[in-house]
Amino acid sequence: MGCLESGHQKNPRPARRAPRGPAAGIAGDIGLAQPRPHTLAIDTHAHIFVRGLPLAGVRRYTPDYDATLADYLALLDAHGLRHGVLVQTSFLGTDNSFMLAALAQARGRLRGVAVIDTDTTPAELSDMNLAGVRGIRLNLMGRETPALDSAPWQTLLEAINALGWHVEVYMPASRLPEAVTPLLAAGCRVVVDHFGRPDPALGIADPGFTYLLDQADTQRVWVKLSAPYRIWQPADCAPLGRQATHKLLTAFPAERLLWGSDWPHTENRDRADYRLACDWLRAWIDDDATRHIILADTPSALFGITGDHP
Repeated sequence: MGCLESGHQKNPRPARRAPRGPAAGIAGDIGLAQPRPHTLAIDTHAHIFVRGLPLAGVRRYTPDYDATLADYLALLDAHGLRHGVLVQTSFLGTDNSFMLAALAQARGRLRGVAVIDTDTTPAELSDMNLAGVRGIRLNLMGRETPALDSAPWQTLLEAINALGWHVEVYMPASRLPEAVTPLLAAGCRVVVDHFGRPDPALGIADPGFTYLLDQADTQRVWVKLSAPYRIWQPADCAPLGRQATHKLLTAFPAERLLWGSDWPHTENRDRADYRLACDWLRAWIDDDATRHIILADTPSALFGITGDHP
C-alpha cells in the first residue's frame, strides 16, 4: 500500500529491516526508465551513504552498511512516491559531494538539503542550488547552537534567503528557541525536523512543543512528521504520533506540515522500515485530502517541485 492510499491502520505491522542493497557507490543503472507513479507524492527526508566515504571528525554514529541511491529510488517506486529529498547525514559533515552526485544522477527526481558552514562561498551556494539543493540543515543534537546572530552567520543566512532556501533544524524541543527565534529574526524559512523532538516523557506537554505551536502564526515555519521512533517506543509511534500530529494541525495548516520516511532509519533499523513509515502516516491522518496536501502540495511548493521529473 502506497503512502497516498487510504486505509487507516490502528496497529501497523511490526517493523522489518530495511533492504541494504549492493555494497557499492552510486549505482550505475538506477532504473530511470521504470514505471512512474501517477500521483505526485514526495518523501522529504532520507539519507544515502556508503562505507568508505570521508567521515566528519566529530560524529555520534558511524554506519557499517550502505544506503545507496538505487535502493532509495527503488523504495520510492515501490511505495508510489514520485520525488524525494536527500538530507546530508551528520556523519559526513560538510562534504556534500556524495549527495550532490546523487542529485545529478537522479536527473531532477530528487532535491537536497546540505550541511554547510560559514566558510561556504556564494559560488558554492550557487552550484548547489543548480544541483537541486533547496535548504541547509542544522543538526544540533548533542551540539551547541551556533551564534546565528553573529556577522558570519547573518551573511550566510542572507545568501540562503536570497536563493529561496530554508533552514532545517533538528534539536530537542526544549532548545528550539535557541535556533528558531534567531532564524526567524533573520528572515529565514524554518523547517523543524521529527515533530520538533519533544521529550518522550512530556510529549505534547513539552514547553518546547508549545513554543513550536506558537510559531505557526509566523507562516514561515514547517514541521516534519517523521522518525517517531527517535522520540517514542515502537508501540507508541502510531498513537502518540497521531496525538502530536493532531495537536500540530490545531496550530498549523496542512500546508505547513511535511512527511519524511527518515530512510534508512539510522541507529533504528530494527524499529522501522519504509512500509512502516507509510503505515504511520495513515495512522496519524485519516483524511485523504489532508494527507495529500502533506505528501504533495506542501513539499512541492517548498522544494520547487512541479509535476513529473525528466
